Amino acid sequence: MPDQLDLNLLRVFDALLREGSVTAAAERLHLSIPATSRALGRLRRAMGDPILVRAGRGMAPTPFALRTAPRVRSLLEEAASLVNVDFSVARLERAFTIRINDGVAATLAAAAVEATAAAAPGVTLRFVPEGTESAEALRDGSVDLDIGAGEVAAPDIRTAVLYRERLVGVVRAGSPLGRRPTLAQLCEHPHVSASRRGRARGPLDDVLAAAGLRRHVAAVVPTSAAALLLVASSGHVGLVPERLAERHGPALGLRRFAVPAALPEVVVRLSWHVRLDTDPAQRWLRDTLRDAAR
Repeated sequence: MPDQLDLNLLRVFDALLREGSVTAAAERLHLSIPATSRALGRLRRAMGDPILVRAGRGMAPTPFALRTAPRVRSLLEEAASLVNVDFSVARLERAFTIRINDGVAATLAAAAVEATAAAAPGVTLRFVPEGTESAEALRDGSVDLDIGAGEVAAPDIRTAVLYRERLVGVVRAGSPLGRRPTLAQLCEHPHVSASRRGRARGPLDDVLAAAGLRRHVAAVVPTSAAALLLVASSGHVGLVPERLAERHGPALGLRRFAVPAALPEVVVRLSWHVRLDTDPAQRWLRDTLRDAAR
């Protein structure tokens, strides 16, 4: 008869995947090495997979284990929330995975890490880049929170506005472009466009077209942070979120200016799966991020 999975076995599975070795997992769980090794044997029989295999001098997880790890971690967190009536932020030991674009990370991550470390020194914030705004990563637990300007639209995904901001222009401090340029003056200089999908055209182009004008986009980069760096090393004009320009522009020798057009504001949202609504650790983290974003 195959071994049955229980929470203790799932905790061993999680520790093995986090640590990558039986010895380190045993230390993490305060178990003996033989006991952890026997638990790995039970996991292999129950799951029908080796879980960890030899790779050189160490061990590597199988593809099945990598796919399963986020779901196991999510189950353990849900189980902990059922019995964790004496939740303490100061004693919290947990890693949270946050999907975020680099423009937002460049202005929010430092404040979030500082606030988290002060209240919960046992917490690790793992920031991973955007690749897709798919809700599946939120569902299976591989991502705890999504932070970005896109909206994850699904009935089982909760969303809250983290903050709103406007787009501003940036140029090198010595640029001949005036501090209050007109639309026509903007079109006299080459532009850098920030688009993860590689699009050269944006809201500014619609405004320019309505005025009978057209700009030349000399480069398209995937992120606003990359646009900021390119503008700093060229004579180009960039359009980036105001917080990013304010926080990092001066150090790069850039100055920002208001764009003479009514452009859509940037709405940065926080998204999570409905099952984490009442989890005390997740609620604390969401509140911490909101405070850090102010």
